[in-house]
Amino acid sequence: MSALGRYSLFLCRNTVQWAYGGNCFCTIFIFRRCLPIATNQKDTLINEEINCDQIRVIGTDGAMLGIMSSEQALQMAYDKSLDLVMMSPDATPPVCKIMDYGKYRFEKDKREKEAKKKQQVIETKEIQLSCRIDTHDYETKMKRGRKFLEQGNKVKVVLVFHGREMSHQQLGKDMIDRFIADCADLGTTDKKPVLNGKLLSVVISPVKKK
Repeated sequence: MSALGRYSLFLCRNTVQWAYGGNCFCTIFIFRRCLPIATNQKDTLINEEINCDQIRVIGTDGAMLGIMSSEQALQMAYDKSLDLVMMSPDATPPVCKIMDYGKYRFEKDKREKEAKKKQQVIETKEIQLSCRIDTHDYETKMKRGRKFLEQGNKVKVVLVFHGREMSHQQLGKDMIDRFIADCADLGTTDKKPVLNGKLLSVVISPVKKK
């Protein structure tokens, strides 16, 4: 407390009082956003954490409010019961925005969760065939391959030649082509079947849904 003639100034945490003699005749209330804001991004500076001589300030409507000190910008945010949030710390000068940070974090987390749900992990499933596969086994594996494609996965079809079957490679190629044709409405191939030793293989990719 410091005396100014017969006037006294009392500084409190949330109030400033002017007194004349012993009688208080003016009380100024100072309000601050003091509710804790949870944030998962520790590198995001907000409110009193921002201490810069000059920052470029963006208003709630996206309008540029100009370059000013962080103290001035923080006061503008508090006057509107909002927060001052650092958006581009590496810019010259740093860019901050006045906003409701709690609402901003909620909406951002919501968008990230929705985007994560839409992301699909594509796996490559393998189906093994042979030149002598019977009709029932072929139908079973073909249906399994179609199911994989419907789920958005790739299907690698592998045909193994045994013994003298290597001298009748066309039989294997015909079997692979048959499998591709039976899945044509669900998947396509980028390359022709490739022979590697005794293995003839091809990868069928799912058709993108419109």
